[in-house]
Amino acid sequence: MRLEQYVQLAANDLSTVADLRRWGSSRFAAADLDFSQGQQNPRAEADLILARALHLEPEDLADFSGARLLPDEKRRVLQHFYAREILRRPAAYITGEAWFAGLRFMVDERVLIPRSLIEPFIEEGFAPWVEESRILRILEIGTGSGCMAITLALRFPHAEIDAVDISPEALNVARNNVQKHGLEDQVHLYQSDLFSALQEQRYDLIISNPPYVDAAAMAELPPEYTHEPRLALAAGTDGLDCLLPLLEQAPQHLEAGGVLIVETGDAEVALNEQRPDLPLIWLEHPAGGSGVFLMTFNG
Repeated sequence: MRLEQYVQLAANDLSTVADLRRWGSSRFAAADLDFSQGQQNPRAEADLILARALHLEPEDLADFSGARLLPDEKRRVLQHFYAREILRRPAAYITGEAWFAGLRFMVDERVLIPRSLIEPFIEEGFAPWVEESRILRILEIGTGSGCMAITLALRFPHAEIDAVDISPEALNVARNNVQKHGLEDQVHLYQSDLFSALQEQRYDLIISNPPYVDAAAMAELPPEYTHEPRLALAAGTDGLDCLLPLLEQAPQHLEAGGVLIVETGDAEVALNEQRPDLPLIWLEHPAGGSGVFLMTFNG
């Protein structure tokens, strides 16, 4: 279906904010979209897209439910709905923003949409495994939008944060977000393939949410995921193409007593099978399960 045909479906019958909320929610539910990158259900996703198209927040919509949209406003909303329903573009890329740890970040197709199993552990300061007063230098591997590096900087305000990514395009997005949050003096960005640009640098804490999706899972991902950079997802046949080199090189960049924290997702099983010798502590996520390990380097 072309955009003009889609717009015509609603052009004459929908006029108010309430009309568009109902229509978008119904269309999204009927289209069997995947919501795992965003608001988790059709109604919330339609509300988000509608609100941001009108320069509002989703919680504002109820106050304007009876308001009639101007023609250009309605067309803009329908263009965004078309992108979500027909093109299967994720909501975060349509609105140009996403939330992580209660903070808003600019995102587009140059970076993975912010989400990580590590998020709740950052908010807790990685207690009881990490002593906050000892954390003076932190490294994030694969920073993408910079959301985790920025969250770490705010959680550990006395620490210097280095954040690296192999993609110069991703680093441009991260740089924008670092500036937006006013953290240029604390968060330092580098283009690097893992530790390649860091030479002899050592850290008290190294964190990474690297690519870990195996080939079979990549082939089965919903269409929404094809809009994300493949480089940030695909990790070879078993999901370990990045994890194993990361584990091998990390000890050379950790201070004595330093801590490595890595998200593995479903590659946890393959990692345990290939490296049962590693002293990994698997962290229990508040929602259940693991997919994140911690390792202390005693050097």
